[in-house]
Amino acid sequence: MSDRKATLTFSDTGKSIDLNILSGTEGPDTVDISSLYSQGKVFTYDPGFVSTASCYSSITYIDGNEGVLRYRGYPIEQLAEKSTFIEVAYLLLYGELPSATQLTDFNNVITHHTMINESLLRFFQGFHNNAHPMAMMVGVVGSLSAFYHDSMDISDPRHREISAHRLIAKIPTIAAACYKHNVGEPVMYPRNNLSYTGNFLQMMF
Repeated sequence: MSDRKATLTFSDTGKSIDLNILSGTEGPDTVDISSLYSQGKVFTYDPGFVSTASCYSSITYIDGNEGVLRYRGYPIEQLAEKSTFIEVAYLLLYGELPSATQLTDFNNVITHHTMINESLLRFFQGFHNNAHPMAMMVGVVGSLSAFYHDSMDISDPRHREISAHRLIAKIPTIAAACYKHNVGEPVMYPRNNLSYTGNFLQMMF
């Protein structure tokens, strides 16, 4: 509980409500209005969330006006220059960049999940050949839940981890299949002897 408060006073009734002030590691302070309705029976009006933070995040800090984006405290330009996609994915999931051993293990886990079920590939037969790739992507990714029932409990950290691994691994396969469907070419299967990005490129072209 924060020791700092902001007080909101209603001019028509004189009623006052104390609201906690929260401080992040950087950026402006935030007024916690989660109790506003229960105490004052009013909502806030903020189109586009211009002055609203929707959640806590220990992952991302963004300041669009200043052109600042950090993942786990690392500037995005530093990660783009010095880290691979898989290293950044590990950072987002686990909070730190991987050691050499951790990176090898994580690569092996992702590689294990790159294939998609043949039944899932048949979904593409139902899409028009000029369907928008993102529309196909949404449909196929949503259908993954019909194939993987062992990681459906979002309150279970291990289930969330497995789902993240599968999505990281399968999205390139699905994206490439969307492209191949659009251009009328056969789907290319993943080759797990290639890097993450190399594998995606060979499935595309």
